[in-house]
Amino acid sequence: MKRVYNFSAGPSCLPLEVLEKAGSEMVSYGDAGMSVMEMSHRSSYFDDILQAAKSLYRELMNVPENYEILFLQGGASTQFAMVPLNLYSKTNKADFMITGSWAKKAYQESARYGEAKVIASSQDQTFSYIPKVDPKDFTPDADFFHICVNNTIYGTRFKPENIPDTGNVPLVGDMSSNILSEVYDVSKFGLIYAGAQKNMGPAGVTVVIIRKDLLGHAKDFTPTMLDYKIHADNDSCYNTPPCYSIYICKLVFEWVKANGGVAGMEAVNKEKAQKLYDFIDNSKLYKGTVVPEDRSLMNVPFITGSDELDALFVKESKKAGMENLKGHRSVGGMRASIYNAMPMAGIDTLIEFMQKFEKENA
Repeated sequence: MKRVYNFSAGPSCLPLEVLEKAGSEMVSYGDAGMSVMEMSHRSSYFDDILQAAKSLYRELMNVPENYEILFLQGGASTQFAMVPLNLYSKTNKADFMITGSWAKKAYQESARYGEAKVIASSQDQTFSYIPKVDPKDFTPDADFFHICVNNTIYGTRFKPENIPDTGNVPLVGDMSSNILSEVYDVSKFGLIYAGAQKNMGPAGVTVVIIRKDLLGHAKDFTPTMLDYKIHADNDSCYNTPPCYSIYICKLVFEWVKANGGVAGMEAVNKEKAQKLYDFIDNSKLYKGTVVPEDRSLMNVPFITGSDELDALFVKESKKAGMENLKGHRSVGGMRASIYNAMPMAGIDTLIEFMQKFEKENA
């Protein structure tokens, strides 16, 4: 069986153990006599899967009891609308930090429904840093304050110790590309959302953590399917949920727990990222595109300075058994997405190839 090292930004690689477990249960899940793909979402079999997934996620993320966990559809992009439709409840005001394309899209969507204010932006330098902010610039009576915790395209992140202190204003965090990668204090947030297809499972499910006091305030014109309280009241089964995606998430959560939990992931992720960044920083050919203090642990963009060499790098890397290293068109160059499931051997293989390529092309 041939397996490549998949550096895709998403959908991305899954733990091999998870794929093998899912493969063994594909035709018949336990004694159900049918695949998870076939079973009713109202069955006891699927309810057991859903409750286990929820319980494991709460444990791994250390989610306090005054928060609900929801398994939704529509990707993180649907959250761009759900957040303002549900959280614009008092003043119709919200603050945003624009640190990448997804943060900008979230801001633009919220601006359709209320007064969205940009507190800070790093667009002036192609989103290559996290801007410093002063709480005196925050809107004191805002309904929420939104950040994208990790920026998939540009490779920056808010470190856990640098999360903005928004006081009584609920902080909303898009953690799609760094969920479960390092320990964050959930209680600092009013709401966290994350598409599964980077660090939790396959595309098709979005997991939301929402403080219970933020439920039940949706605008009266909010579509039923976009009302968080509807999904909370129906245990994420108001309609047919993405059953198989939730099942895979459960297997991934089990794998994370067996490998030391989120703290265990964090230790390995920091080691993987540091090894790759150290090589790039000491190279004469490659250059990182992000200021060192704000570098992501999950998404590592780098360039050679030559469009021709960048294209050749991507072409040759495929021949060497590595996929999806081409950078986003807005940044160019290369991007290695090294999520939880990327083994250290993948980092070592990439660095070995980079050394060889530099020797041949410098």
